Amino acid sequence: MKRSLALAFTLASGFALSAAAQTLSAPAAAAAPAGPTKIAVVAFQVAVAQTNEGQRNFADLQKKYEPKRQTLKGLSDEVDNLKKQLQAQGDKLSDAERASRAKTIDDKEKQLQRSAEDAQNDFQQEMQELYNGLASKVYDVLASYAQQQGFTLVLDVAQQQNPVLYASESTNITKQIIDAYNVKSGVPAPPAQPAGATAAPAAPKSAAPKPAAH
Repeated sequence: MKRSLALAFTLASGFALSAAAQTLSAPAAAAAPAGPTKIAVVAFQVAVAQTNEGQRNFADLQKKYEPKRQTLKGLSDEVDNLKKQLQAQGDKLSDAERASRAKTIDDKEKQLQRSAEDAQNDFQQEMQELYNGLASKVYDVLASYAQQQGFTLVLDVAQQQNPVLYASESTNITKQIIDAYNVKSGVPAPPAQPAGATAAPAAPKSAAPKPAAH
């Protein structure tokens, strides 16, 4: 059951948790001025997750779920101890006592599995809501920055099926978008984390909201 427990809170290792999310699709663009095409690329999921606000929100969410994580750990440890006791004392127990203990272990394992799944689902849902709300605000900053810099096209290289095979680093505006959003939000940078602490989150699995055309 430790695997179930680990699964429920692998949540903390990436803003699930994984980077399989689809991100904002290209919005309908305003009429672009005549002239040469100026293209930039951005890792939009990374930009959203690595803003000061994104890191702060993720840290707050982890703190919120820490009591649940401790509860699940305690239940997992209890199941492990019961299994060890049954294994050590099994040959000294009556059939009825052995069956009773096995049923207790089975019931607690089922309880752990349900609780772990519920915690995972709740965590991911809240994380998705946080990401969606922040993504729409970061998009507004991205659109404004692109217009100011004269970009006629911005491609999202964080998408699973993106068409970009090569892009010069000079065309990558991910850091500029993060910096611009941090300035606009006014959220200070989080304190430095100790070695081994959970890294900044990636985007959640489900699709981010599509912005309205600008």
